[in-house]
Amino acid sequence: MSSVRGGGAGRAVRAEWTKLRTLPSTGWLLFALAGITVAVGAAVTGSVDTADCVTPAACEEDTPRLALSGVRLGQIAAIVLGVLAVGGEYATGTITATLAAVPRRGTVLAAKAAVVAGAVAAAGAVGVLAALAVGRGILPRNGFTAAHGYPPLSPLDGATARAAAGTVLYLVLVALLSLGVATALRDTAAATTAVLALLWIVPIVTRLVGDAAWRERLEKVAPMSAGLAVQSTRDLERLPIGPWPGLGVLAGYAAAAMLVGGVLFAVRDA
Repeated sequence: MSSVRGGGAGRAVRAEWTKLRTLPSTGWLLFALAGITVAVGAAVTGSVDTADCVTPAACEEDTPRLALSGVRLGQIAAIVLGVLAVGGEYATGTITATLAAVPRRGTVLAAKAAVVAGAVAAAGAVGVLAALAVGRGILPRNGFTAAHGYPPLSPLDGATARAAAGTVLYLVLVALLSLGVATALRDTAAATTAVLALLWIVPIVTRLVGDAAWRERLEKVAPMSAGLAVQSTRDLERLPIGPWPGLGVLAGYAAAAMLVGGVLFAVRDA
C-alpha cells in the first residue's frame, strides 16, 4: 500500500484491483454472475415453446429477453461484489490502511468503482454472450425458427445487440448502486439487504397496487423493472418505459447512491 501513497489515481486503481482479485470470493462471485445468467436463462428458454399457441408465429415471445432472463438472479453476485468492495474493508478494519495509503477519499471511491465496474462488465459480457449462444441452440427445437418469424439469436442483430449491451450495463449499474449503498451504510449485511429490497421488493409492491395508472407510474421508477426494459426487443410501445430511458432510471439510482456514499465517506471518520 505504501506504493500508492500520495493518491495517484492510476496507482489507486492498481491497488484496488490487487485487493479485489486476491479475495477468494471475487472469482467465485464473477463465475456465479456469468454461470447463473446462462443456467437460468437456459432453463427459462427451454421451458417455453410454441405448442400452446394457435400458430408458432402467434406466440410473440421476446426470445432475446427469454435468453437473458437469468440476469434477474445473476445480479445478486454483482450486488455482493459491489458491497464487499468497501463493506469488507470496514468489516476487517483494513479501510484505515487504505486511507493511510491514499488520503484522498474521492480517489479511493473512484478507484473502487472503476475496478468493480470493470470486473462486473467482463463477467457480465461473458454471461450475456453465452446465454445468447445457448438460447440460439435451444429456441429452434421449441418451434422458434426463422420460418415462424424468430430469427436465430445474434449479438450482431440490432435489437438483440441493444438488449445484450444494455444487460451488461444493467449489471454494472447494479454493482455501482451496491457500492454506493455500502459506502453510505458501512455494513455488509445492511447494504446487501437494502439493495436487494430496493430491487426485488419494490416491483412486488408495485404489482399489488390496484389502480392501473399508478401501477404503471411506479413501474417506470422501480429500478429493476425500469432497468430491465432494455432487454425488450418487441412490442416496445406496450412497455411502461422505453429501453434506454428505463436504464437511465437505474443509472439515476446508482449515481444518487454513489453521491450520497461519497459525501458521507468524505465527511465521516474512517
